[in-house]
Amino acid sequence: MDSVKVPHIQLLSNNDVERIVEEAKHLLWNTGVFVENDEAMRLLLGAGAKFDACKSRIQIPETLVEKALATCPKRIELFDRQGDPAMDLSGDNTYFDPGSAALKIFDFEKGRSRPPTVDDLGNFARLADYLKNIKAQSTALVPADVPYSMADRLRLYVALSCCTKPVVTGTFVKESFAIMKDMLVAVRGSEEALREKPLAIFDACPSPPLKCSDLTCQSLIDCSKAGIPAELVSMPLSGATSPATLAGTLVQHTAEDLSGIVIHQLACSGSPIIYGGSPAFFDMRKGTTPMGAIETMMIDSSYAQVGKSFGLPTHAYMGLSDSRTVDYQAGLESGLGAVTAILSGVNVVSGVGMMEFENCQSMEKLFLDNDICGMAYRLKKGILVNDETLAREVFREAVSDASFLNSKHTLKWFREEAYFPSGGIDRSAESRSEPSSAFERAAREVKNILGTHAVPPLPEQVKSALEEIVDTDLKAHGARKEWKL
Repeated sequence: MDSVKVPHIQLLSNNDVERIVEEAKHLLWNTGVFVENDEAMRLLLGAGAKFDACKSRIQIPETLVEKALATCPKRIELFDRQGDPAMDLSGDNTYFDPGSAALKIFDFEKGRSRPPTVDDLGNFARLADYLKNIKAQSTALVPADVPYSMADRLRLYVALSCCTKPVVTGTFVKESFAIMKDMLVAVRGSEEALREKPLAIFDACPSPPLKCSDLTCQSLIDCSKAGIPAELVSMPLSGATSPATLAGTLVQHTAEDLSGIVIHQLACSGSPIIYGGSPAFFDMRKGTTPMGAIETMMIDSSYAQVGKSFGLPTHAYMGLSDSRTVDYQAGLESGLGAVTAILSGVNVVSGVGMMEFENCQSMEKLFLDNDICGMAYRLKKGILVNDETLAREVFREAVSDASFLNSKHTLKWFREEAYFPSGGIDRSAESRSEPSSAFERAAREVKNILGTHAVPPLPEQVKSALEEIVDTDLKAHGARKEWKL
């Protein structure tokens, strides 16, 4: 009989989770949420929320929270560009994607970070398409060579053109959603087909403490009405924009995500939404928001546990580093984050490839992080124990030879049992006169991938439709197409 114990971590007891949720509900009713969006205000007040005129805040009753949670889907499926199943956001399934919206890219040749271009974004998407353990892509960079007011939808155009995987994205301005939805519909063929086979996730970011901005509310409402999965990214900073205690930060994070869920479900009950975030434990010494801090990872793991208690798909920013280059610190923080995420059963893990407090992407780091993800997946797979893996008969045959190398059992099982990393990881015993770093090896591998990997092209009709949308947008902004995708 087969036996596999899947490793798992939980930092909170069931009673801890219940107390955090109770405090969050108390916060939503007694303190309330500042809501900037008129439509969201109408939805909330029409459903039984109260407006505190003295504080200009919306008080959300527990009954409204419970009703919204009851209508949220417990499972969300994402499909790739071809319409094939790609991500099953349920249970403890975990999928890694690069983080979104970095303002810089690390240039290996120059040895420093710089503003990214559209071509950089295209190369990043092609690399994500190639890497097997990166299960989704993201609109990873904000290109500096196009007007910022159209950068969010241009990022989606590049992602759809240069990678076949589902994409995690989001809007910078309210007007972008309709254009981005048109792009997704162009790929799927119809709004109904897009609803049936979602291709993208849209981030919506509540602002700490306890504020839903006009853009965040509109994104939640637009996604809900279109049936496109929304992903809440609450960002409390312990000691700065939330209490200094981890438990207090968890209460605030829970309240902020629950307020978003209520608005989202009021717009269209039953629409898909993901319980996520990007909090950090504020470093009082440096005035920074370290995503690689162990306390940040503890918050992430714990709020995912809270989200799972609601039965919702979960998300976290983990597997990234605060380092300014691809070095020991980058590997330490990224590896610890990825392992913590997968052992916590976080469904969508954003951040591989990222550095500098979510501000910078590195293609070389993304390549190396692909191996971190592969090793994390192997850990999650656990150890299979059955009659064959216990190897009783193998011992009888091989011990006399003092070697198992020629055993048929070895030939059958060594690939099943091991994850073999890429050329970025050096396991050779050879001594070299000029040893290379993992960063240097990754740079060579990335260059080779970009020179040889061919992303399956879009159907000509879809390509033309996307280009027409982008050309119209460029013309409206007085800009020109100057990239070489």
